[in-house]
Amino acid sequence: MPFADLSSDIRASAPDLRGRLLANQELSGLTWFRVGGPAQILFTPADEDDLAYLLSKLPEDLPVTVIGLGSNLIVRDGGIPGVVIRLGGKAFGEIALESGDRLRAGTAVPDVKVARAAADASLDGLAFYRGIPGSIGGALRMNAGAHGGETTDVLVSVRGVTRKGEIVTLSHAEMGFTYRNSAASTRDVIFTSALFQGRPGDQADIQAEMDRVTQAREAAQPIKERTGGSTFKNPDGGKAWKLIDAAGCRGLRVGGAQVSEMHCNFLINTGGATAADVEGLGEEVRRRVKENSGFDLQWEIKRLGVAG
Repeated sequence: MPFADLSSDIRASAPDLRGRLLANQELSGLTWFRVGGPAQILFTPADEDDLAYLLSKLPEDLPVTVIGLGSNLIVRDGGIPGVVIRLGGKAFGEIALESGDRLRAGTAVPDVKVARAAADASLDGLAFYRGIPGSIGGALRMNAGAHGGETTDVLVSVRGVTRKGEIVTLSHAEMGFTYRNSAASTRDVIFTSALFQGRPGDQADIQAEMDRVTQAREAAQPIKERTGGSTFKNPDGGKAWKLIDAAGCRGLRVGGAQVSEMHCNFLINTGGATAADVEGLGEEVRRRVKENSGFDLQWEIKRLGVAG
């Protein structure tokens, strides 16, 4: 059942909008799981000012959701009501070197491209981004990390736009980073760029570290499958994958969704899975782990929208 078409009303209230505005746009093709329903409105802003302009014109009670590369995301089968914003293009996809061994990246830039740009500039400290699927925007929201590094280790500041359309800058302290989360995840700010601090390094050594990260991912993770990456956070005192394996969930299926045989903390769409299959499988894994070990696994993958 499609959502009501709000595009005419939005364009009437924001006549100078330059970005692309689409009603009832399917989102499944924008997520790595390849599941989920439509966005009531999908907006791709032309640049930061265009984003600020739209946000300043939207009714306060209209929901606004931001998605990135869709790597760490389940969109439920009923879709996402309100306005879904997806940053992309040159305005949010640029990387620039700055003085003091710093690098600025738009939030639509894939994490791996930041790692590569830093390596090319002989900047050490950012190679861990080679092992994280997704974009910088998502990395900021969840304090993404891998292979001994986290976003909190290298972030200087973030630029973004508030729900009211104000352009702001947040310091590292204001981001409130914790394990796989940030206080910023509760704030009405859409991140547009981030400034990172590197340190001088040897390019060959940095590239060797990136190669090591790549080889480790390929050997241990089902990166060629339709998956959303790591599904659950590691609880204090345990490893999620070990708890899942001990609960007998390796290879467990619900509909077209399956717990990966290669890495138990990855769910995969084997073909024809619905969002309900994937989320339902995750909840069954949580139930079995709780029953077997007492650990209450928490989702790392974001789940958005309404049930179909």
